[in-house]
Amino acid sequence: MRNRIRTAVGLALLASLVGCNWLIPIALMQEHKRKVPAEFSRLEGKKTLVTMWAPPETLFDYPRVRLELTSFIADKLKAEVKDIRLVEPVKVEDHIQRSLAADADPQRLGRQFEADMVVYLELLEFQIRDPHVPDLVQARIRASVQVHDLTADPDEPQSYELTSADIVEPESGPQLMTQSNIVQVRRAAYTKFAEAVARKFYTWEEIIE
Repeated sequence: MRNRIRTAVGLALLASLVGCNWLIPIALMQEHKRKVPAEFSRLEGKKTLVTMWAPPETLFDYPRVRLELTSFIADKLKAEVKDIRLVEPVKVEDHIQRSLAADADPQRLGRQFEADMVVYLELLEFQIRDPHVPDLVQARIRASVQVHDLTADPDEPQSYELTSADIVEPESGPQLMTQSNIVQVRRAAYTKFAEAVARKFYTWEEIIE
């Protein structure tokens, strides 16, 4: 009898600590996910060049931002898209630096490197610190995304406009800037932005709340 009482008390205590979830089957407690199809699924096995246009004022403050963002995107594509062959972003950036008009014509740039596909972004917004409150750090990156198919026949579409990539980091709100967290926020923002762009090219799973 005493053992039964102890067991009942133990179960009641457990229920008070975790609520009623202990009565729910484990299968129902698992995360629900849904597959999100790629917007453009034809990068597999293709030689692909990633390039970006950025406003002069952004490049003035962040002269390496174009190379940094395209490098993060290329790394994510390489990890997720089967058999993709990527032109090294550093080679693309070097070519753009030597030919200032190169970044304005993604198709010409792609042909220069004998690419099959060009992923072309236009940087519409880029900030790491709040311009109105410089002591606060919160990254915002937004860019349009296009794909140029350099293998397409003349009578087929050669350019595709995808949805824009738009991220905020951290999403919880601005943080007081310190020497360490501004670097952490910038890296986290680059990683999140690269994922937002790369996910347009492969099927991924989204967690449903």
